[in-house]
Amino acid sequence: MPLAGSPPQRTPAAESVRAIAYFLPQFHPIPENDEWWGKGFTEWTNVAKAGPNFRGHYQPRLPADLGFYDLRLPEVREQQAALAQSHGVHGFCYYYYWFAGKKLLERPITEVLQSGVPEFPFCLCWANENWTRRWDGADQDVLIAQNPSRADDLLLIRDLVPFFRDRRYIRVDGKPLFIVYRVGALPDVRASAEIWRDYCRREGIGEIYLCAAKTYDTDDPARYAFDALVEFPPHGLRTPSLRDTLEVTNAQFSGTVIDYRQFVADCLRAPLPAYAQHRTVMPGWDNTPRQPNRGLIFINSSPEVYELWLREVVAQTVRSRPPGERLVFINAWNEWAEGAYLEPDRRYGHQYLEATRRALNAELANGEPLATRLGLGPNTPPPRRA
Repeated sequence: MPLAGSPPQRTPAAESVRAIAYFLPQFHPIPENDEWWGKGFTEWTNVAKAGPNFRGHYQPRLPADLGFYDLRLPEVREQQAALAQSHGVHGFCYYYYWFAGKKLLERPITEVLQSGVPEFPFCLCWANENWTRRWDGADQDVLIAQNPSRADDLLLIRDLVPFFRDRRYIRVDGKPLFIVYRVGALPDVRASAEIWRDYCRREGIGEIYLCAAKTYDTDDPARYAFDALVEFPPHGLRTPSLRDTLEVTNAQFSGTVIDYRQFVADCLRAPLPAYAQHRTVMPGWDNTPRQPNRGLIFINSSPEVYELWLREVVAQTVRSRPPGERLVFINAWNEWAEGAYLEPDRRYGHQYLEATRRALNAELANGEPLATRLGLGPNTPPPRRA
């Protein structure tokens, strides 16, 4: 049975495109965060105390419909799934924090698996980087490290197989989809891939669909014995900073400020690779709640520009990928401390959700020049294959 809310009516062009939104589970307290950040810490702690760094800077960003929710509550998870489904989102990709068998923030997805609720597709992304006090996975002030070893390969896939068996788990041509955030952090990624594939075959899962997130040094997935890459904006940022043009109000601010419109144009201008790569869009970005004085901020983001980006990506996906592989990712459903979320906030309400629904049901993009639609000046050529 479908969740509350009528599924949108899709046009034939976009009918087979599945939009998957990344889902952050750090909205409930855990003992480790209590120890590292203070009793009762969740992502909301940083979100609520954020402030502006320059005139016009949109901070703090506060939730609307769902409020400061707690993911330990099953009714919250059902409300999120209903809201996503009613606006065309196919499923969630939960970050999976696994450190040589130790799991963090696993309660929401574990309860989703065990309860069978909500009735909403999902998959997993192994967030295999260090947790640090700088929130960036770097080596400074490590709270818990990955320290991957070959012995972990079998332990990890054994933990994943129960998820892969779930009928709600997202598949590509029948293969469970699994994303690895940092393939470069694995000591022998090709060997890991073979162990994972072999174990799944022996367990009756069959073949699996391995994706590498396009983050730091990722390239052709064949190098890793993976099936595809998935873009991960704002990784790969090349757009110049505008910080020096702003009226800065925080004298300690040394961060980077990017024009979202120009970034979108740059992303759409980039040539498409010859190998399989799934496109990703983001509604915005501002991680100053986590890094108040040195964050990365995108200005001039809006539901309208986001909708255009998603429409273009959907059209590219229809043209370039076979029906079973037409995936589009959204970064993210609920990254509130990074300013990347579709959930309603107090400024925009449901506008980004409505933009998502329209983009996923739009006809293929019209012939008006992209840069003109973005308000950026010279015409932007369409993407080409490398």
